[in-house]
Amino acid sequence: MKRLKILLLCFVLIILPGCRKETESYSKTELLMDTVVTIKIYGGSGQVLEEAFDLCRDYEKLFSRTIEDSEISRINNSGGEPQTVSRDTAELILKGIYYGQLSNGRFDITIYPASSLWDFTSQEKHIPAPEELEEAVKHIDYRKVKVEGGTVTVPEGTKLDLGGIAKGYIADKVAEFLRSKGVGSAIINLGGNVYALGTKPDGSKFSVGIQKPFDKTGNYCALLYVQDKTVVTSGTYQRYIKTEDALYHHILDPATGMPVQNELDSVTIIAERSADADALSTVCFVLGIDEGLELIETIPNTEAVFITKGGELVTTSGLERTEREGNLVLNLK
Repeated sequence: MKRLKILLLCFVLIILPGCRKETESYSKTELLMDTVVTIKIYGGSGQVLEEAFDLCRDYEKLFSRTIEDSEISRINNSGGEPQTVSRDTAELILKGIYYGQLSNGRFDITIYPASSLWDFTSQEKHIPAPEELEEAVKHIDYRKVKVEGGTVTVPEGTKLDLGGIAKGYIADKVAEFLRSKGVGSAIINLGGNVYALGTKPDGSKFSVGIQKPFDKTGNYCALLYVQDKTVVTSGTYQRYIKTEDALYHHILDPATGMPVQNELDSVTIIAERSADADALSTVCFVLGIDEGLELIETIPNTEAVFITKGGELVTTSGLERTEREGNLVLNLK
């Protein structure tokens, strides 16, 4: 484990220049799932790229808690009645329940009663009253969610919010789709959930940069070089409300409905599956450095980068520090 004092910030993809054989590429950026989605493929076709975006739209229509006729909205508005859902929705909910169990409820897909009270995006930026949150947390408990085959049942008042895992699940499905179409090199970036499929056409790894929290310049201070890996960050600076007295970020504690208060500004997870990395970035943020490190060290092929409010960078044992052209590089051992 290494401790480096460094200033940090959000999450961007950086593809460094290099010698590359000529391979036709296709790239597109679109606003989906309340975030900026960018997919770039090397090889394939423009049609394949469009189909990848269609896949994202299809999953958004299943998993969104704000689209009225989505499967998640149907569950949330069921009044406790069992709902028949697609295989993907059932699979994603089961994965969310698994991470609820793994974290002893610190990650909870029934956070909706609390998360729906917060408004981090509009001009109003609503901060809920203590009594509102006190009532909301009474309905937060992933153990109340029952999945039997393609049927999902939640009691009245308990509602799902899959925002802590859905983008990762979708990134995995997009990667699977691209592979099925013969695309062996691509970058999938779902609002900071980055999936590096294969390598760049010249055989070199993709580079993903970690930025400084709250820094508006977009400069990065560390690079990760990866192939067939996903890199996902959860941080206080991604969505927040700032007042004269406090900063309220979007990572909520299921026990209180309030933003988690600890020593961290962000957690980045490097793993093979983006759904796992998505959930684990939230889990580890809520757990804090010590418990988060302990957890990740038990999970094969998974590493983490913790960034403290003081600018310290802490990594798990499977990452090592090197220098490249004056930049800090974190390599997988």
